[in-house]
Amino acid sequence: MTWTAWIPVLVLLTSLVPAVVILLLPERRERLRTALSLAGAAAKVALVVALVGPVVDGRRPEVRVPFLPDVDLVLRVEPFSLYFLGLSAFLWLVTTVYAVGYLRDHGHHRSRFFGFFSLCVVATSGVALSGNLVTFVVFYELLTLATYPLVAHDQTPAALRGARTYLHYTLVGGVALLLGAVWLTVLIGPVEFADRGSPAVAALAASDPGTLRLVVALMLGGLAVKAALVPVHGWLPKAMVAPAPVSALLHAVAVVKAGVFGIVLVVDMVLGVQVAEDLGVLLPLTVVACVTILWGSVRALAQDGLKARLAYSTVSQVSYVVLGVSLVSATGMTGGVVHIVHQGLMKITLFFCAGLLAQTLGLTRVSQLAGVGRRMPLTCAAFTVGALGMIGIPPVAGFVTKWWLGLGALDAGEPWVLAVLVTSSLLNAAYFLPVVARMWWGKAEAGAVLPRPVGPEAPWTMVTPALVTAGCSIAVALGAGLAFSPLSMARVIVEEGWWP
Repeated sequence: MTWTAWIPVLVLLTSLVPAVVILLLPERRERLRTALSLAGAAAKVALVVALVGPVVDGRRPEVRVPFLPDVDLVLRVEPFSLYFLGLSAFLWLVTTVYAVGYLRDHGHHRSRFFGFFSLCVVATSGVALSGNLVTFVVFYELLTLATYPLVAHDQTPAALRGARTYLHYTLVGGVALLLGAVWLTVLIGPVEFADRGSPAVAALAASDPGTLRLVVALMLGGLAVKAALVPVHGWLPKAMVAPAPVSALLHAVAVVKAGVFGIVLVVDMVLGVQVAEDLGVLLPLTVVACVTILWGSVRALAQDGLKARLAYSTVSQVSYVVLGVSLVSATGMTGGVVHIVHQGLMKITLFFCAGLLAQTLGLTRVSQLAGVGRRMPLTCAAFTVGALGMIGIPPVAGFVTKWWLGLGALDAGEPWVLAVLVTSSLLNAAYFLPVVARMWWGKAEAGAVLPRPVGPEAPWTMVTPALVTAGCSIAVALGAGLAFSPLSMARVIVEEGWWP
């Protein structure tokens, strides 16, 4: 076995080793804690870069470890897993830089925070690298346990309530996923993820489609919880009591993305597009995704809390991924897959900015933001980029996503989906443009006093990550046609790996 084959294990260790050490550190060891967190994040990015060449050359590094009788834990690097792993590694690095600045002056229990923060990334990386269904379920459940302490970190009554709600939802969803995975494994044996679906699953679809429909309903229903699909999305807005770095990670790459990543795996690498269509799975997914897109946007309109507005925006925006992979169209699926990266970049930017406004000026509500762009121009510029991208205005990444999804809807013969996308963009504009306008051109009421005195914009460790992810949100759109852009990689994943 070559050293390349062990890179999946090393990827996990770059988060696991720092997590264990940091959890044992006393609070006063700030420099060591910071160094371990940043070194682990940087090492993970380097390992992901080292995997690009072998995967492009057609190699699939894999490690198998005996787990249950006749069932292995499998870590495997394929194009789609590398795509998601690359996003998580990059965003973990920038979020770690941001979190160091965020917690430096106002944080508490920082060793606990950064320890579980790293464990969260272990689980997310494991989800990305899973080579079979059992491995995916193990890391998916670990993600629930690792993120609970992060949501409850502040230990206020509101934080504890939000964390309990999160745990109740995700544990129920996890049980449903586990039942479906166990049932399917009993029926056909260990389920390996494969391009165009598992042959054993295809055989079961031909011999007993009714049973397979029930199994798939359990798995997709369980995954829908973390993906925040209506009507099992209620945990997400309540989890916004978490610190800003946690909210950013939950929405951009960890919990919510793990849910949609799992849905994509079930549709495209367990069932395969043709089997999923024959079973009647795709149209219900399309309908649920469209309902979620519109409902999340409508609810966002009513929120004065900035993080609550962003949370309902996530409910809406992440469903673009589910919509794309449920369309019987390579173009639509490409739009869904590319939105995994695009939404991650734009949404993490918005949450970074929300945290900057709260930490620097104590502003947490949309109604408080009048004229804040004149006080914090860099923060508000980054927020503006993220907001325009969510609406779908070029040259930001969201435009590329919506263009491909629209073309995909037409290719699939579902023109009504195009109407949903247009309506969603109008709703996005209705709840984002007033925030941007208030930031730059609003006038504070006479006698209004800021919760905190005006000082420097924010520490560079917090501003720089927001500017970097905002810049990336533009760069991936302007460079969409280049090799190794998120769009180019998404096209290869869909057209060469999944499309019939």
